[in-house]
Amino acid sequence: MIMARKEYETKTVIQHYDALIDEGNDPVHDPQPLREYMDKWDGAAFIGQMQLNKNKSVLEIGVGTGRLAVRTAPLCGEFYGIDISPKTIEQAKKNLASYENVTLICGDFLSYKFERSFDVVYSSLTFMHIKDKPKAISKIAELLNGNGIFVLSIDKNPDNYIDFGTRRLKVYPDNPNEMAGYIKAAGLTVLNQYDAELATVFTAVL
Repeated sequence: MIMARKEYETKTVIQHYDALIDEGNDPVHDPQPLREYMDKWDGAAFIGQMQLNKNKSVLEIGVGTGRLAVRTAPLCGEFYGIDISPKTIEQAKKNLASYENVTLICGDFLSYKFERSFDVVYSSLTFMHIKDKPKAISKIAELLNGNGIFVLSIDKNPDNYIDFGTRRLKVYPDNPNEMAGYIKAAGLTVLNQYDAELATVFTAVL
């Protein structure tokens, strides 16, 4: 029963993000006012926490259509992005086609078997879809190279559902205090924790 519920919820998330693509939703091509609105969760300060350079390998969890990837991929040596929605990944491939250092993966982060590690792992507005947050953080710690950096932006919205008008999507709200505990329990050290307008941002190192 538990497995069936998990599979149903995963399928629902995939259907939601596939539907957004069918509806023409692509944040990479949002007008400037919408881009500035999204910066309330991440933006330049968030990207700056990664300390990117051309020698670093990067993984984004929940790459979407590439809203952040188009800004981070040019700053690093290797960029990997994973997302659970097939249609979203196909759109991301189009948006990031000009970058030769980009590898995109369609899969569930928690179950996907990575065959490498990374200097930087980051995620924004994705952990609300992850129920087993300690497992996700532990996996991130395992994927980091020595002195690797993890940067995470979590939504401040405490609601259990997001209403999109034609559909409601169940989410798992993130609590900053709990998240700090999960990060420390995974063997990471929190270097910085700050509040953006609509999110709490963590920077941690292995």
